[in-house]
Amino acid sequence: MLTAALLGVMVSLQAQTDSIPEAKKDSGFIFTTVKELPITRVKDQNRSGTCWSFSTIGFLESELLRIGKGEQDLSEMFVVHKTMEDRAEYVVRMYGEAQFAAGGSAYDVIYCLKNYGMVPQSVMPGIMYGDTLPNHNELDAVTKGYVNGLTKSNLKKLTPVWKQGLRAIYDTYLGECPDEFEYEGKRYTPQSYAESLGLNADDYVSITSYTHHPFYTRFALEVPDNWRMDQMYNVPLEDLMAIIDNAIDKGYTMAWGADVSEIGFTRKGVGVMPDADKGADLTGSDMAHWLGLSQADKKKELTSRPLPEMEITQEMRQTAFDNWETTDDHGMQIYGIATDQNGKEYYMVKNSWGTERSDYAGIWYISRAFMAYKTNDILVHKDALPKDIRKKLGIK
Repeated sequence: MLTAALLGVMVSLQAQTDSIPEAKKDSGFIFTTVKELPITRVKDQNRSGTCWSFSTIGFLESELLRIGKGEQDLSEMFVVHKTMEDRAEYVVRMYGEAQFAAGGSAYDVIYCLKNYGMVPQSVMPGIMYGDTLPNHNELDAVTKGYVNGLTKSNLKKLTPVWKQGLRAIYDTYLGECPDEFEYEGKRYTPQSYAESLGLNADDYVSITSYTHHPFYTRFALEVPDNWRMDQMYNVPLEDLMAIIDNAIDKGYTMAWGADVSEIGFTRKGVGVMPDADKGADLTGSDMAHWLGLSQADKKKELTSRPLPEMEITQEMRQTAFDNWETTDDHGMQIYGIATDQNGKEYYMVKNSWGTERSDYAGIWYISRAFMAYKTNDILVHKDALPKDIRKKLGIK
């Protein structure tokens, strides 16, 4: 639930939306910010499957703003380099019976922070192949071929240098991870630079909500990109939403792992769960018109303006996860609350697709229904949890 302060703001905003002419209320989306937490600039992952690094680095950059460390620009590709080396080793140890892919989780970034450190973007931009933006099509093909060549071969024994060979590929495409570097007149290692930031990796917790494991316990969410087997805290759906609301109210952003394959997630900057049965009068000629529309036209119709949305339940979430409708598609950063012209609440989300690929300069507006249905997990500072939920989880 929202706090009294936020509710007061929303009452004021409702008075404003009441004055909007009815015709305008039905024409597209008109968003009004309720609360917006500080974020760093929108970046562009371009042709790379590294949303998990961009979103969680963005989250950590907001954490640095929150604790008074100023605006920092951290290297996503340092994290990618370290993580993919580790993932390749894991897949080889599993004799190839695990997925080697470009994806990852928010926990991979926290693991890197704790075990390898961090470096500034200016020290390791991570683009050694002449482009201005990440393009990992060739890199991913080469490294996948390398790892598959090992795991699918008839080798009886591996040499001690195979890791060096893989590292050399990532060094060539992303640049070498520095052992030491100079930044703003000081000498650092990645570990000492991370320590200078003042972030404690142990302060961050992953939260999810599924019924195939007991609530208020921890389990490793069974998705391929959670290959490190991050132990997430499992809470009921209402607690998950309460954590998100409380975090924003208290000044904490979150890294968000979600499924964006639904018809309601648009490339224009909106994520909704429209209820087609309630959104239009599907009778007579209207029904015939609806059935005659292509899938793309149906999506356009259902996401062109605010419409009634599905009522999301815990059971719906579980069914969608169990039958592969909800997958671990994409990582973003939750950082605020807004309302549309009808007073409906949305979460403000920073994406990593650049500023040109949405109507809102790289920001998406995600309805509460979409957030409740399609959230796989969030990563958040433990102090952002409501006290009663934190106590149930046994988090000190």
